[in-house]
Amino acid sequence: MRTLAAWICAAAAITAASTAQSADNAYPSRTVRMIVPYAAGGPTDLAARKLATLLGPRLGQPVVVENRGGGGGVSGSLLVATAKPDGYTLLVGATGPLVVSPSIRKLAYDVDKDLQPVAEIWRSSQLLAVHPKLGVKTLAEFLDYAKKNPINLGTAGPGTLPHLLMELINREAGIKLVHVPHRGTAAVLPQVVGGHIDAIIGDAAVIAPNVTSGALVPIAVTAPKRSALLPNVPTMAESGHPKLVAESWYGLMAPAGVPQDAMKKLVPAVQAALADPSFQKALKTQGATVVATSPEKFGAHIKNETAKWGPVARAAGLK
Repeated sequence: MRTLAAWICAAAAITAASTAQSADNAYPSRTVRMIVPYAAGGPTDLAARKLATLLGPRLGQPVVVENRGGGGGVSGSLLVATAKPDGYTLLVGATGPLVVSPSIRKLAYDVDKDLQPVAEIWRSSQLLAVHPKLGVKTLAEFLDYAKKNPINLGTAGPGTLPHLLMELINREAGIKLVHVPHRGTAAVLPQVVGGHIDAIIGDAAVIAPNVTSGALVPIAVTAPKRSALLPNVPTMAESGHPKLVAESWYGLMAPAGVPQDAMKKLVPAVQAALADPSFQKALKTQGATVVATSPEKFGAHIKNETAKWGPVARAAGLK
């Protein structure tokens, strides 16, 4: 009897363990966190929240956005890189913490080893604009003016894509723009609109209203194609400088090692959310383009961007 009782208890324990394991494998069975490594209220945060509302129903579980700003996106990225690889913690990754920072200093996480791509989400153009007092309207005029006069140019901060674009312009055009870093593109606008600094490079969507009002003069957008927000503004390539093509981009990352069963549910759900017409419309109003690439293509894009911007960041002496 004791032997039979022991066998029954053991069988029950095995069954319970198997049931618990099956429950754990039934991804998702609870709330999914989407970490935005920047402050709330910006374009990245707004797009992430729209995506979260569309992704939740497709996963069958709530998706909540958490803002973990600090360190140019590094703090929030580290949180995800060191999270349990179960598919319940995702990162809205960007150029800074995935490409620039790893290229100039040793971080507490390795992008290749500690994070895995889920999908690229969207890309958006940068815009070079100037105060009317400069009296320039084209890229050629801007560069010619810069060779003869100092130009103070504001960006969203050291190591950001606008800053790297400024350094790339310096290198390709043989000029020396004076960097005036701020905390975000929105912080630069009052300074350049007021004429305290001469020029700005930043998100086209953020700067566009000041161009439309006539407060700023647009010089060129940096995307391969013209911005839908500013269809009359030429691209850098159209202005004779094809090497000055660049876009800011964002994508979902997960901790490395998420089980394939979870990825097989997560990736299609993300792709379906990105294809939703309401998401496409929301991004269009921000001047962004939905990309919706596969994990493999997004991973390749990160490597290509690292190869492009790493040398620029190091040559500029970024710390």
